[in-house]
Amino acid sequence: MSHKLNEVNLKVFLKNHCGFDGDLQVKKFPSGQSNPTYYLKIGAKELVLRKKPGGKLLPGAHQVGREYRVMKALHSVGFPVPRVIVHCTDTDVIGTEFFIMEFLEGRVHSRESAVGTAKDIKESVLSAVETIAKLHSIDPEKIGLGDYGKTKGYCSRQVNTWWRQYQAAKHKTIPEMDELADWLKSNIPPDVERASIVHGDYSMMNIMFHPTKNEVKAVLDWELSTLGHPLADLAYLCMVYSVPQYMVQGLYGELDLPSVMREEGLISHYCRIRGIQFPPSNWNFFKALGLFRLASIVQGVYARFLHGNASQASSELMEQMIQPLAEAGLKAARNSDSLSKMSLPVTLSPSAKGQDVLKRVKAFIEEHIKPNETAYFNYLKNAKDKWCVVPLVEELKAKAKAQGLWNLFLPDVSGLSNVDYSHIAEQLGKYVFASEVFNCSAPDTGNMEVLHLYGDAYQKAKWLKPLLEGEIRSAFCMTEPAVASSDATNMELSISPDGDSYIVHGRKWWSSGAGDPRCKFGIVMGRTERSDSRGRHGLHSMIVVPFDTPGVKIIRPLTVFGHEDYPHGHMEIDFNNVRVPKRNLILGEGRGFEIAQGRLGPGRIHHCMRSIGVSERCLEMFVSRAAQRRTFGKRLIEHQVNQHHLARCRIEIDQARLLVLYTAHMIDMHGPKAARKQIAMIKVAAIETFKNVVDKTIQIYGGAGVSQDFPLAAWYAGARSLQIADGPDEVHLGLIAKMEIGDQMKKAKL
Repeated sequence: MSHKLNEVNLKVFLKNHCGFDGDLQVKKFPSGQSNPTYYLKIGAKELVLRKKPGGKLLPGAHQVGREYRVMKALHSVGFPVPRVIVHCTDTDVIGTEFFIMEFLEGRVHSRESAVGTAKDIKESVLSAVETIAKLHSIDPEKIGLGDYGKTKGYCSRQVNTWWRQYQAAKHKTIPEMDELADWLKSNIPPDVERASIVHGDYSMMNIMFHPTKNEVKAVLDWELSTLGHPLADLAYLCMVYSVPQYMVQGLYGELDLPSVMREEGLISHYCRIRGIQFPPSNWNFFKALGLFRLASIVQGVYARFLHGNASQASSELMEQMIQPLAEAGLKAARNSDSLSKMSLPVTLSPSAKGQDVLKRVKAFIEEHIKPNETAYFNYLKNAKDKWCVVPLVEELKAKAKAQGLWNLFLPDVSGLSNVDYSHIAEQLGKYVFASEVFNCSAPDTGNMEVLHLYGDAYQKAKWLKPLLEGEIRSAFCMTEPAVASSDATNMELSISPDGDSYIVHGRKWWSSGAGDPRCKFGIVMGRTERSDSRGRHGLHSMIVVPFDTPGVKIIRPLTVFGHEDYPHGHMEIDFNNVRVPKRNLILGEGRGFEIAQGRLGPGRIHHCMRSIGVSERCLEMFVSRAAQRRTFGKRLIEHQVNQHHLARCRIEIDQARLLVLYTAHMIDMHGPKAARKQIAMIKVAAIETFKNVVDKTIQIYGGAGVSQDFPLAAWYAGARSLQIADGPDEVHLGLIAKMEIGDQMKKAKL
């Protein structure tokens, strides 16, 4: 069947509905087996047209209107899709329904384009994984797609839908397809708690990459998108690992992914970004479903060839692929423990990307931060107002941002793993203002994680965006002076509903960062429930409170061993019947502890690695001072007791670093919940090491060590404070013990 368009009608339509005029050029893209797609150029404007195929179609297939809708919604929140311009349902224009979108320059890894080196392929597929993880993290309700599909029964519907599609298109009986369908119907996994937007055909053939970078520029072909289980998309991306080897080129072109990256590496990367367990549950079902779906699609393409309306001449060859795909699906179905047998090495070194960023961060520190440390402290020493913005830091922030060394702590933004960032955080810890230069300062990092993971579109636009840009600062308000905050369920600040608002009333202290003149809001945790109906950990919520709201009053800065810790400080704040819009509530009532757990895992790694960085600097100062000073006829470094102190410091630092890196690896592979014990362990071990190393270095410096001439006293105060902050050591030790007892009893089957 001809795919030629009525160019006269199309030109009139483009002028009347889009405002585009001039000579019209039309060229059909050679790839694509489903909805025919065309390149248009009218005047100087480049566009893409996507339409339904003509002729007899399978029921419910080729719904280009749904493609238009989902792409429009996703583009509005910055997800990489082409901008759609107009949707036309008038079949008199070109014979079928169609829509117009912008034309983008880019590369698609297919047999029509070179795919580059093994490094290019690996970087490209990791970007593809990060992109689909971003899609699955979008809340459909918040972008107007809550009704885009049913939220329950996705897996069952998928099996039934593709079975019907296959039955409507099949040209002969294939026993393997019948058997695979029966297995899938008998092994439907449970629904996910919240349905995600799923692409439905997520393969490297439907992804456009940047012209020169191995980064996703746009995801194409949304014909099969709906709401459902996110693992279906991930499994479909992994089909290249399951199809017979001789079919790989026919389906994926020259992209030989298995030769450069193991399947478990791809899956674990996705699990890390989404914060879900590795390996994921029911993986064999989703692999089998993907192969079943692919076989059904191939059958449909062959049916269109038989009906004479196939988009490509090669459609005739598809008939040879149906049975082998069904056989591969049966193999995946029966291999239920395939993923559980996958082994991932414990890698504590940074990735290739992490190594590159770490190298650049070290160079930036050496060139810009280290030489300006004295200037930073001199500015604060001479400033009339200690609660100020230091111009030097603002200058360095602009330089770091221009070099792309920005927001490195946030995996979805930076593309770095927790292990990658741990190595970077160690370097940032060596200089008090280094983290701020790279927009990686606490508590902003934790607040950005909260808003990124749990905030809605309004909250992200209002507060997350300026934080990510480094335009404002923020505070986290949790600890209270009137209760024992070591048990966080004691919090009494109230967040009470009142019409379209909440009334926030109570007092907080140790609200770090609230002294900064750029601090515009605090994320405040308080009690929304008075009864215990939701359990002790379901009574509290988190809400964003702008600090210019009436009733918010900063009472005083709290000193740490007499030091005010300006220019950011730790403030006591009174919230006196503060009226805040309900849309400022994060995630929902009673979700405060759920948010806190998601926030604290990576944040503790950042704290601990920065502490290790300061410890390393202390060791440098220890040796430098001990090599210069003499007592009782020899240098301090020659006294055996000091050598023993130095040796123990070295041991403790290296032990702590390895434990923190292993915890980062655990979070990367299995998520914060699975790493709870390790997170508690590093909170105790790394900070104890930090305190001990500073203490021994102070001893080497004598009176100078506790004076204002060196940073050691401030570091010791910080180390001692961290044994209380984020939960006192005793709480973490109790948790470690309980989990260890449980693990040992489980092992002994007691």
